This record gives sequence, structure tokens and C-alpha cells, in this order.
Amino acid sequence: MESLLSEGRVAEKNEVRYVEVPAASEGQRIDNFLLRELKGLPKSRLYRLIRKGEVRINKKRTKPEYKLAAGDVVRIPPVRLGVGSVPALPGAGLRDRLLDSVLFEGEDFLVINKPAGLAVHGGSGVHLGLIEAMRQLKPRWQDLELAHRLDRETSGCLLISKNTLFIRYMHKELKAKNVDKTYLALVVGQWPQSLTEVNAPLRKNELLSGERMVRVQEQGKSALTRYRVIRRFRGATLVEAMPVTGRTHQIRVHCQHAGHPILGDSKYFELSGHESPLPGKVAVKTLCLHALRLQFKLPEGGPVAFDAPLNPVMSGIMDSLGEHSPLGQDKRRRKAAGKPAS
Repeated sequence: MESLLSEGRVAEKNEVRYVEVPAASEGQRIDNFLLRELKGLPKSRLYRLIRKGEVRINKKRTKPEYKLAAGDVVRIPPVRLGVGSVPALPGAGLRDRLLDSVLFEGEDFLVINKPAGLAVHGGSGVHLGLIEAMRQLKPRWQDLELAHRLDRETSGCLLISKNTLFIRYMHKELKAKNVDKTYLALVVGQWPQSLTEVNAPLRKNELLSGERMVRVQEQGKSALTRYRVIRRFRGATLVEAMPVTGRTHQIRVHCQHAGHPILGDSKYFELSGHESPLPGKVAVKTLCLHALRLQFKLPEGGPVAFDAPLNPVMSGIMDSLGEHSPLGQDKRRRKAAGKPAS
């Protein structure tokens, strides 16, 4: 199928277009399909078109997460793309940082150690996302697509597809819960050794400001996260978090719900009423959540696993906290040193 717009061209389309979905695009989300067809269209505007019903599939309204089927007929409304809509070019610093972050490149996919603070997609208030930048780094990367997503503030393993067949395969594996994701979260307080899972339904809410928040609510969708204590610090605990479901902000909200919010979480930490455990109560400004490991099975082959080194900011925060010393251990150390136990 010929693309509606040539790449990088400034154009105005005054007529409605009807595009039949080819077999190669089956399983792709409608929002990602349109982002490729309407290069340069701001993501916020695309979602507005879908929400208003101007984008239709088989003459029916749709949602951004709809998965296309071969033969679907997509109605694409008239749009105008201006020079200001073309994605910005990544600067030299960002180019080098992304290239250095590639953990693996194969024929079908890339695995990257996503930097914290970089949105995976451009959108409202974000002129250049990770995927838009990656497509501009090398000619063979022009058709890259996200196989899954990470929050802007989260660092770590991110899987990026190089072709439609692989992304369709991964979407099926994710839906079947055949992909294992392991995160490291630095949470406030001493996480109980016995607390090995949080099973609480989550519901997305949108504030008047347009900011998206997630709450534990009975009317929400089921959500399950498994946890394991890795290391204890003064006033904080490093836990391994393994989401069984894949809800928005799931790990962050489940940690808050358990009474141990993630350090540096600007959305949910303040709601918990906790103070920073850093010396002098210095605020942590970086979300201490890292996608450590990604495990899945190749379409034709055995299982693979990829690990992403912890980002230096989060490592530095742990170094500044110091090791946790339980009361009993502290008394034994004082006695061994000839000091009175307090």
C-alpha cells in the first residue's frame, strides 16, 4: 500500500481517504498505523481525531488500542501537516546516548536501555520521543516500532520491533502473558519480607488539568504484581517487582497502595504522606524504577533474556542511603565493640 504522505513532505489533504489494511499490518494498533501513514501529525491531534470519531474502521468509531485486521477499511479524515509538525532532529548528545544504550540488535528487533526522563513517544509537550529519534539515527531503523512501552521517568529494558511480523508476534505473546518483565524499585520504608504480592484492581482517572492518574478501585481492572526483597537501606528497600498484568502505572500504584511508594515518584509519592529517607530529608527527583530484565521466546527459537544495567542516578541514591542495620544486629555490633547497647 502506498503511504498517503511522502516522508517529510508538507501537505494538505482536503479529501477523506479510505485505506484497506494489508495483511502485513494485521495486529497493529490503529494509532501506530496512523502515525506511520500521517508522518508529522502531532500525537495529541491524532488522538483527538480518533476521539471525535473522524477516524473510522469499517464505518464504525474506534479506540486508539484497536488492533487492525487484514481487510479493515480505515477512514482517514482531511489533515494539514505543516513544517512545525515534522519531528525535531535529535541533537548530537541524544544521538550518542541512544546509540550507547543499545543492548542488542538482531534481524527483527532491538533492545535498548531506555534513559530515564525520555518519553518513548512524542506527544503533548514532548517534541521528540525515543522512537522518533531512533528512526532518524540509521537508515535501517526508519520503520522501528515500539513493541511495548515504559513510563517517561522509568529507565531500563525496552523492546523495539524492526518489522510488522515481529511486532504482531510480540503483541500476541504479551497478551498471552508469555513475556516476563522484572523491575527494580527503590521504595520508602522497610518492605515486609512476607509481602510477596499486591493484588488490587486499578482504574485510570483524568484530572481537570488533563493529567492521568491511576487509583486502586473495586471498579477497576484486575492487576497483580509480585515482589521480592533484594536489599535493605536506611529508610528504604530495594525490591524486585514482577507485574503479571500490564496496567498503566501498575508497579507505582501498587507500591503506594502497600504503604511503600517509590522514591522520586512525583505522581504518587507525595500522596502517601512519607518523607524522603535521604540525609537531611533531601528530595529525590528521579523516579527510582528500573526495567531490569526482559524475557521472552523468539518466534523460531528458544527463550532469550536481556538485562539492563542500573542507571547511575539510582545507584548513587542507594549509595547515599547506606545499609540498613536491624536493631538486633546493631546491639550485637555495639557489644562486640565494647560499647553499651542503647
